[in-house]
Amino acid sequence: MERVTELRIRLALALALLVCCVGCDQATKRLATKMLSGRPAQSYCFDTLRLQYALNPGGFLNLGADLAPRLRFWIFAVLNAMLLGGAAYVLAVRWNMQLLKFVAVVLILAGGVGNQIDRTMQGGLVTDFLNVGIGPLRTGIFNVADMALMAGAIVLLIASFTTPASGQESAE
Repeated sequence: MERVTELRIRLALALALLVCCVGCDQATKRLATKMLSGRPAQSYCFDTLRLQYALNPGGFLNLGADLAPRLRFWIFAVLNAMLLGGAAYVLAVRWNMQLLKFVAVVLILAGGVGNQIDRTMQGGLVTDFLNVGIGPLRTGIFNVADMALMAGAIVLLIASFTTPASGQESAE
């Protein structure tokens, strides 16, 4: 009975994170499209934060944007969908993995789903609108889905160097 309760809690956690991350990502992208499209970048907090609308045909930091459209489709739509399916499979089969790893994989899945929705609905393009930095040291333009992906990757890296608490199930 305890495993069933833990499974239900993990499922609720995963669904809550997915709905919140994907929902926030899609809402902010719609707002960015409405408020920023066709306008110059807007600067806030002494230019630490810039809001700048961009449609990204590539991946992280526009990597792969110069690839042929057909190859981009296979990499960023088909391969990405397969990787998202793999992440969902891992969450379903190894739901009792260390909690930090579970949360990390959910965040990666949520970020991937957010950007996959864009690619599907916008002909392979992803809406980006956030840029942070100080002076010439700046990030690329990104979105909420990218933040979820990066948070998930960082948490997964941290979790890989920690050991689960005694008594916690580990799928390793």
